[in-house]
Amino acid sequence: MPELPELEIVRDVLGKRVGGKTIERVELVQPGAALVVRDLTGRGFAKTLTGTTITGVSRRGKFIILELARLGAAPGSDVLQSNLVINPKLTGRLQLASGEVKRYKKTAMVLTLDNAAELRYYDDKAMGQLYLTDHVERIPEFEGMGPEPFDITRAQFRERLRQYRGEIKGVLTRGEFLAGIGNAYADEILWNARLHPYRKRTQLTAQEIDRLYDAMISTLRESIEILRAEMSENIHLEPRDFFNVHMKTGEPCPHCGTVISAITANQRITNFCRTCQPGGLIRGM
Repeated sequence: MPELPELEIVRDVLGKRVGGKTIERVELVQPGAALVVRDLTGRGFAKTLTGTTITGVSRRGKFIILELARLGAAPGSDVLQSNLVINPKLTGRLQLASGEVKRYKKTAMVLTLDNAAELRYYDDKAMGQLYLTDHVERIPEFEGMGPEPFDITRAQFRERLRQYRGEIKGVLTRGEFLAGIGNAYADEILWNARLHPYRKRTQLTAQEIDRLYDAMISTLRESIEILRAEMSENIHLEPRDFFNVHMKTGEPCPHCGTVISAITANQRITNFCRTCQPGGLIRGM
């Protein structure tokens, strides 16, 4: 699943490559499009997008937002401004390509721009959503998101954390706590903080909470820089070979050499080092 670091690269690349471009053609490819497209405007997905200009690209949590305007429309026009909000979830990806490049099998939407480039959305399991809306707060899970990790101070982090009592990995991945952190980066953050993922928030000392905050900021920032180099403008890629523990089951911990453990719960795999991250549960590999 793309998380904050990958989506920051997507936002940056799209801002440079599609910002200011006009959508000349919209193609919805069945059956994938029927599963992922959500027109919250009621004006028609393809009809509304065609002829609009992408005036900005932003990210909020795990959502990418294309800000659209029908330039030259009369003031008060009901299609003057709208947003295409992309929530890729587990398997959705965006691709920038020329029309000559072969499409991925599960491509659901293609936007042809006025420079002949194509912005494509493909999703192997049709789990993500593409929302066309005039009001982003209407999108499920959008309004209740917590602050961005880079927008919160250490003191604010401590204060927000007091509201939760569960296992610390579960807290980190709750969108209402902080936006943009998912399963993969939570593993990496907790490894860097030397905290067991199943430690209860109420068990953490003030020093450990400070360590967690520092690890969150450094892990996300360093990952963004690595991804910027590895992805370049290939926004459909999701390189994660640089991870230290996530999906490294059975490999040696980069710090101490202990075999990386794995626990599967709630349909997700949690990886950690039992030596560097002591405490928590005993079961698992």
